[in-house]
Amino acid sequence: MGLFRKAQPAPEPTPIDGADFLYLDLDGVVYKGPHAIPHAVESIVATGLPTAFLTNNASRTDAEVAEHLRSFGLPVEPGDVVTSPQAAMLLLERHLQPGDPVLVVGGAGIVVEIEARGWRVVRTAAEQPKAVVQGFHPTVGWNDLAEASFALARKPEHGGIPWIATNGDWTIPVAGGIAPGNGTLVSAVHTAVGRLAEFAGKPETPMFDVAAARFGARSPVMIGDRLDTDILGARRAGIRSIAVLTGIDRGASLIGADPSMRPDHVIEDLRDLQQPILPVRETLETSTRAMYFEVGRAAVRRSGIDITLARAGDRPVDTIRAACAAVWSADRPVLGLRVADELLAL
Repeated sequence: MGLFRKAQPAPEPTPIDGADFLYLDLDGVVYKGPHAIPHAVESIVATGLPTAFLTNNASRTDAEVAEHLRSFGLPVEPGDVVTSPQAAMLLLERHLQPGDPVLVVGGAGIVVEIEARGWRVVRTAAEQPKAVVQGFHPTVGWNDLAEASFALARKPEHGGIPWIATNGDWTIPVAGGIAPGNGTLVSAVHTAVGRLAEFAGKPETPMFDVAAARFGARSPVMIGDRLDTDILGARRAGIRSIAVLTGIDRGASLIGADPSMRPDHVIEDLRDLQQPILPVRETLETSTRAMYFEVGRAAVRRSGIDITLARAGDRPVDTIRAACAAVWSADRPVLGLRVADELLAL
């Protein structure tokens, strides 16, 4: 009977095929503010893959983040969380000796990491810090930024001290909407002192270096909602990336993305991690020489420099993927194309 058994069709590929580890951003991917994003928790568990959480948000310790995630039902320990302050320590350790004072602009997320390495936290320039570390915390105010500015008044070439910023995110998604992030606060100090900080978090590679050393993953995949941090960082680190549409970046950002920020896959929410990838079909209309890019029912037309919607998909992500295919495969950069407003509004 076995001779006549029909061969089983090969399973269709999913976005996480071949991955041995998931790296997940938090804000905009797993939660917004105190609340889990719909379908995120059960989707993460359902993958069955070991998971780490890489967050640029420096306001909390790894233990606090793990406790938050456990409240959703995720089995997370502090060691599963990589924070931007931890990445900042890689940059700091080349400059400091045990017991050195470090001026901290930020909260417990930085303080705990500084003290764990035997350095001393100070809050004023008068305490003669050997370095400044700056990260987001809701309580950071003018006085904190002013003290950092005083401590950083001299440039490195004139004997100034190192300035490490945990991350440069301009915004942060919270329960009430989109709020200013650490990049905005770092910019305020930069304006005062006329020098640049060294960044530790995504898209810089120190955070990925911490994850690689800690978890030893051979084929991780980074899942994030921001192209300029999660996706760019993954590409710089040489790992695969997936953009999810539950946070900051959506259709317009993806369609117009610089090649350095283009993900390997785009998904609507984390349920899509294990769903078959709908292929992109390309068809040439011989009479007009226009190209059609289709994903599921979605169809986007490229004729010369015009990118237009021919047919909306069953889901926005299908239309976004079709539009990305049309733009990314064009023979000119996106600024040389006319993309229909209805596509940019997705």
